[in-house]
Amino acid sequence: MEIPVFTLDAFTNLPFKGNPAAVCPLMHELSDELYQKIAAEINLSETAFVTRINPSDDFSKASRFCLRWFTPTTEVNLCGHATLASAAVLFQYKNNINPTVVFETRSGDLLVTHHREGFVMDFPLNSPTQEDPSGFRDIIKTAVGDHPVQDVYLNSNTKKLLVRLADSCDRSVLTSLKVDPVALQSSEKSGRVKGLIITMKGSPECQPGYDFYSRYFAPWAGIPEDPVTGSAHTVLGGYWSKKLGKKKMLAYQCSSRGGELELEVRDDGRINIAGQVVTVLKGTITV
Repeated sequence: MEIPVFTLDAFTNLPFKGNPAAVCPLMHELSDELYQKIAAEINLSETAFVTRINPSDDFSKASRFCLRWFTPTTEVNLCGHATLASAAVLFQYKNNINPTVVFETRSGDLLVTHHREGFVMDFPLNSPTQEDPSGFRDIIKTAVGDHPVQDVYLNSNTKKLLVRLADSCDRSVLTSLKVDPVALQSSEKSGRVKGLIITMKGSPECQPGYDFYSRYFAPWAGIPEDPVTGSAHTVLGGYWSKKLGKKKMLAYQCSSRGGELELEVRDDGRINIAGQVVTVLKGTITV
């Protein structure tokens, strides 16, 4: 059996930047075991599988699809960049006629709208709550060393820990951090944390005016560092919106690849995450 596969770089308008995701549009569901084997073979942070809900559905006309995401080692509950990439495949290669498509996922219905040169995702907002840093001493020390930390927050739903560097830190402190994924995973085994966000206040006065910066590490899910992470920004958006008193923000995830996200925190407990996508590969995988 041959399965179509697309590799797209999300949250960027340049190839080899942003976060690469593989997207496999399927006529019908496969076994979980096969999904995992395909994701391990492709070996990107996430591989997305888009399937029709009804046998009579057409990729170009249907407005609702099933969507699942797999890392090389496990299935995940929410993934932003692979959702963005999946919508791009439907709109650009399956010529979907709808202005908005809906994905049925483990995180509920996710809407993606084609908007100007990019796409806007309607995601759940996962605002974190403040924690006592002493409860996460080992993981913080492993990740940021002796650099000063201003805030520690946790979203228990996504199990993402947010560590904010002090405003006295320069952006170079964040970009130059060398985080050992093995040591990071060993430093936190309680099960409370499945992803670590390190963030700091941005420079909105300097073009292009980023409100905050971040990096994201998830060795617990087989991802040493994720280049650009939509799901992490469901946590970051809630945190920084309150700290900055802003609903609309421009964010930059400063991994080695880097990526830009436009955020809008809504009054209905959701967040819009917008970005661009570039296709870098089209082919088939034989199983």
